[in-house]
Amino acid sequence: MTRHADLHVSPFNVQEALVCAMVLMSVADGPMSDAELAMMSRLVQELPAFSDFNSAGIETVTDTVARLLARADGIDQAVTLIHDALPMRLRETAYLLACEVCAADGDASQAELEFLEEFQLGLNLDHLIAGAIQRAAKARYQVI
Repeated sequence: MTRHADLHVSPFNVQEALVCAMVLMSVADGPMSDAELAMMSRLVQELPAFSDFNSAGIETVTDTVARLLARADGIDQAVTLIHDALPMRLRETAYLLACEVCAADGDASQAELEFLEEFQLGLNLDHLIAGAIQRAAKARYQVI
């Protein structure tokens, strides 16, 4: 039996993995906020990576994430599923999407920053690339 079968969770396709990254970020510091949900919906509607993705798939991925997070190792398992579904260039995209969701409701909490660090390691992203992605997301949402 494979590791994925033991989870009772099917491997993600590319778009589901990208959505999973956003969902994980949104629940890193507690329940998903309205701002985070709105950001996820906007990103799914606007980005080319989701051009043929049915937005109802967000609910399916959210349910899968909830099942995973009920496990002691759920975050690690979810990150592994994301990692396995994405080539390196799209792992950077997943990290960017997580940063966008993090920025959706203002300043990042300590829990969100800790998740981003774990996520960066789990995706095997270079520290400098991850830092640049974080800084770019932060710069986009600066207020005057």
